[in-house]
Amino acid sequence: MINFTNNISLYITRALSPAKITSIKLDDVTKHASVYLKPDQVSLAIGRGGHNIKLAGKLTGYEIDVYREAGEEDEDVDIEEFSDEIDSWIIDELKAIGCDTARSVLALSVDELVKRTDLEEETIKEVISILQSEFE
Repeated sequence: MINFTNNISLYITRALSPAKITSIKLDDVTKHASVYLKPDQVSLAIGRGGHNIKLAGKLTGYEIDVYREAGEEDEDVDIEEFSDEIDSWIIDELKAIGCDTARSVLALSVDELVKRTDLEEETIKEVISILQSEFE
């Protein structure tokens, strides 16, 4: 249950709970909200399959975009945060071998990932490309 308030910023914060929001920028004219979170909070805000963010948008009437706040260079990102770009069965396959963050996958070679998972080389190369773009 989400308590209603006329304070849109607070309403969006409540709708995206339990994610802890760092800041929100609202454009009341276009009904657009830019929500900034620490990297470990992004997957909580988006939710599995994007359900949390979609529901929050419907509740508030705002189009909500989530942004990862710039942090330290060596910060890692949970592999689940790529669920909109990488199929869940591929993520599950990577997690099964202990690769639950982007950097843990990137630390292994393509050959090593092929050996340790049931994934094809092309699939692995595509996943690596997606993960590398996160750190560029």
